[in-house]
Amino acid sequence: MAKNITNPEKDYARWYQDVIREAELSDSAPVRGCMIIRPYGFAIWENIKASLDRSFKDTGHSNVYFPMLIPQSFFEKEAEHIEGFSPELAVVTYAGGKKLDEPLVLRPTSETMFNHMFSKWINSYRDLPMLLNQWANVILWEMRPRTFLRTTEFLWQEGHTAHANEKEAREEPLRMLHVYEDFARNVAAIPVIPGRKTEREKFAGAVDSYTIEAMMGNGWALQSGTSHYLGTNFAKAFNTMYLDSSNEQKYVHQSSWGVSTRLIGGVIMAHGDENGLRLPPRLAPVQVVIVPILKDASREETMRTAEKIASELKNLDIRVKLDAREGMSPGFKFNYWEVRGVPLRLEIGPRDIEEGYVMLSPRNNPGRDGKFKVPLDNVVNELPGLLDKIQEEMLNEATEKLNERTYTAESFEEFTKAIKERPGFYSVWWDGDTDDEIRLQQETKATVRCIPLDQTGGSGKCIMTGRETSVKVILARAY
Repeated sequence: MAKNITNPEKDYARWYQDVIREAELSDSAPVRGCMIIRPYGFAIWENIKASLDRSFKDTGHSNVYFPMLIPQSFFEKEAEHIEGFSPELAVVTYAGGKKLDEPLVLRPTSETMFNHMFSKWINSYRDLPMLLNQWANVILWEMRPRTFLRTTEFLWQEGHTAHANEKEAREEPLRMLHVYEDFARNVAAIPVIPGRKTEREKFAGAVDSYTIEAMMGNGWALQSGTSHYLGTNFAKAFNTMYLDSSNEQKYVHQSSWGVSTRLIGGVIMAHGDENGLRLPPRLAPVQVVIVPILKDASREETMRTAEKIASELKNLDIRVKLDAREGMSPGFKFNYWEVRGVPLRLEIGPRDIEEGYVMLSPRNNPGRDGKFKVPLDNVVNELPGLLDKIQEEMLNEATEKLNERTYTAESFEEFTKAIKERPGFYSVWWDGDTDDEIRLQQETKATVRCIPLDQTGGSGKCIMTGRETSVKVILARAY
C-alpha cells in the first residue's frame, strides 16, 4: 500500500482524495467548489474527448461552440427548465462597471441557446436533422463539491439535435446512450447499466431521460452519461419550426445528451486500489513506462537499448514514457508510475540485456507475483497484445464486481436493512411514484438509479406499494 494513500476499506472518501493528490490529477482552486485540472488529469480527459469525438463524428454530428453567457430571459421561456435549474444558476448582473439591462446566466446547459439559433438556422425539412455537439465548460453552483464528481465548474460535451418527427428524435438519445455505453465498456473498461430515468430523476424540460449507471469500488452508483428526448417543449418555447414537404409549419422534435469530467472520477473509483490509480490501456496517457536500471559501467548500453525499445513502441502508436530521470532510484520510479496507474512497466538493466530478456510488471496485477519475463528481441511485438489483454482483464474484473454486488430485495424492510450492510446495486420490482421515491431516499439515502432498458421479464410485487408489476429498477446510493 502506498504510504500516502489511505486504505479504501477504512475511509473510501479520503482514499479518493488521496489518489487524486498523489497521482497529481487536480488541485483546489481559489474559488470554492472549483478545481484546477493538472496535466496528467487533463491528459486523461483529452483521451476521453478524443475517443468520444470520433464516435460523434462517425454518427454524423458536427462540433460548434456557443457563448457561456446566456440571457436570463431565455430560461424563463421554458418553465420546467428554469424551475429545475434555478438553485444552481450563477448570474452576472454587473459588467463593464455598470448594471446590465438584462442579467446573464453563466451556462449551466445550452438547450435555450441552441434553440434560439435553431430558430434562425432551421427553415425547412431540408435542414433536418441538425446534429450538433459542443465541448465546453459549464457552471452549476454546487453546495457539496467533490473533485471531478460535483464541482461548480466542470468540462463536458453537450449534443443538441433537431429532427422532423418524434420517431427520429426518440431514436437519437438511445443511439447516443449506446455510444456512451460502448465507450464506458471498451475504452474505460467500466461495465454500465443503460436505463431510463423516473419522472422524479429526469432532466428538467425533458420528456424522457436515459442514463448509464456504473458501480464504484464501494458499491455506490455513478451516473456516467445521460441523454434526453426533449419532445417539442423547447421548440414551442422558442418557436423552432420548419416547413415540411407539404408546406405545413411544424415544430421540430429534439434531443440532448452529455458526459463530463466526472468520468475521470468514475475511472478512479471503478479501478483504483490501495496503491493509487489503475488505468485501462486505451484510456491511459502513458500505456508503457520504461524504467532503465542504470549502472555506471553499462549505463550507455542500457540507455541505448531502452531508447530503441521506446522508439519502436512509438512507431506502433503506443504511448510510451522512458523514465531516465537522474537522482531517483528505480524503486522510487516504480512507485511513482504505479500511483499514476500506468498499465505496464518495463524494467531493463545490464543483467537483463546480457541474458536477453526484459521484466514486465502489469499494473492490474501488482507485486512480485505479477511480474514476468519476455525475450528482449520479441518484446516490441508482444506489447500490443499484452495491452489488449490488460484492457480485457480490467473489464472482466469490473464486471465480476458488478455482478457480485448486484442483489435483490423482496420488500422495503428487507432493502432498508440490506443497503446498510451491503452497499451495491439492488434489482427490485417497482411500481412506485414520486412520493415513494422521496420516502426511499429519506429513509435509506438510496435512489432509483434507472429503469434498465433490458428488463428480465416476469412480474412481482413492488417493494414500496405491494402492487403487481412487470418493471424492475436499480436502487443504490449514488454520487
